[in-house]
Amino acid sequence: MSYKRIEISKEALAREEAIMERVAERSAALPSPPLALVDTYGCQQNEADSEKLRGMLRRMGYEMTSSEAEADVIVINTCAVREHAEMRVLGNVGALSHTKKAKPSQIIALCGCMMQEEGMAARIKNSYRHVSLVFGPHVLWRFPEFLDRLLRGEKRIFETAPSEGVVAEGLPSARDGSVKAWLPVMYGCNNFCSYCIVPYVRGRERSRMPEDVLSEARGLVAAGYKDITLLGQNVNSYGKDLSCGVDFSDLIERIDDIPGEFLIRFMTSHPKDAGEKLFSTMARCRKAARHIHLPFQSGSDRILREMNRRYTRDDYLALVDMARSYMPDVVLTSDVIVGFPGETEEDFEGTMDLVRRVGFDALFTFIYSKRAGTPAATMPDPATREEKQERFDRLLALQNSISEERHRQYIGTTQRVLIDGEEEGRLTSRTGGGRLVRIEGADRQLIGSFRDVKITGSNTWALYGELI
Repeated sequence: MSYKRIEISKEALAREEAIMERVAERSAALPSPPLALVDTYGCQQNEADSEKLRGMLRRMGYEMTSSEAEADVIVINTCAVREHAEMRVLGNVGALSHTKKAKPSQIIALCGCMMQEEGMAARIKNSYRHVSLVFGPHVLWRFPEFLDRLLRGEKRIFETAPSEGVVAEGLPSARDGSVKAWLPVMYGCNNFCSYCIVPYVRGRERSRMPEDVLSEARGLVAAGYKDITLLGQNVNSYGKDLSCGVDFSDLIERIDDIPGEFLIRFMTSHPKDAGEKLFSTMARCRKAARHIHLPFQSGSDRILREMNRRYTRDDYLALVDMARSYMPDVVLTSDVIVGFPGETEEDFEGTMDLVRRVGFDALFTFIYSKRAGTPAATMPDPATREEKQERFDRLLALQNSISEERHRQYIGTTQRVLIDGEEEGRLTSRTGGGRLVRIEGADRQLIGSFRDVKITGSNTWALYGELI
């Protein structure tokens, strides 16, 4: 699929930088720093986008708050993948009319994938008059300009024109925490799975240049981050739109060469593009986490064709066997959609059988959510909500039993973990495969360090251990 790659020029980014400096001067002249709140819905890519929004706000002199009533600027970064997320966004945006009424100077902004849906901007404009700013992912880099225009008296701004997508380098980021970091390596998607709205709202695939990714990775390692997740809608497609001869496996290998102790994770892989080079690279690279998130979505070949996934269940099972041949200890997780239009009991049993055969460490399971504008939205869908829920519950029960058994097998083993936080008086950590380990009686000063832990207990969702 060909498209025009749009890289934002250094001159355009310099203009935004100058605007940030001007707004920062305005903020510094106030009696106290203005406050901002960024609320995020959806995937890790949205989280990474929100880090850039916070980075730009901080550069403009804003401090962060969790109070909607106190905030001078509220930015809601939205998700369009499932209807439930949309309903939550609209409900919360509606409630903000009260904070706007109490604080008329408050600026309320909506951005993210949901804003690129057909008709959504008009709906916000007509029904949510207290919203001042609406913009899509393709113009996130222009956020300082939009905010400056509103601060100078412009009433409402809507920037949601369709776009194949852009690449804008050098935007500031304000990351949450100091242990884990998201690192986008590409944006957009070319797959057009029949149920998915992402290619329509995030545009076509475009990869960041390898030197830009490597420069950011080096900066993260130098700043002390220990768990770096490479992000893309389909990371295995990295580099296909470039002419530099670097693919995703090459990128992992180059990041692995950066001095320091850290883990390289990535998501998400598409089975049609994953293969032997990826698995052999992961096995060879010392810092590559032994974890693959490889969505299969359905165990029925008929449903996979209707989904436009471009692989069969046998293709998927062969990939799992290949991955385990290179990495016997690899942790496998996946996504599954239950109740895709036309799914029969036989189709669903194919999914259950695949789950039994693979023995996933964990699954992320979803009941199909209709997305207007996608091919699946017009497909016949005779199954009732109750039937879909019953299948969903059966799948969940099966996977919970598998997860519990897999976790039980860790008991008595020693695992190298990264201690990443604290929860209810216990430290939390992750194995190289991403399994949660709760540690009793450890000093919180260990957060951010790698340690050996003996696993002493487990349940369906976590492991328990003690420091060695």
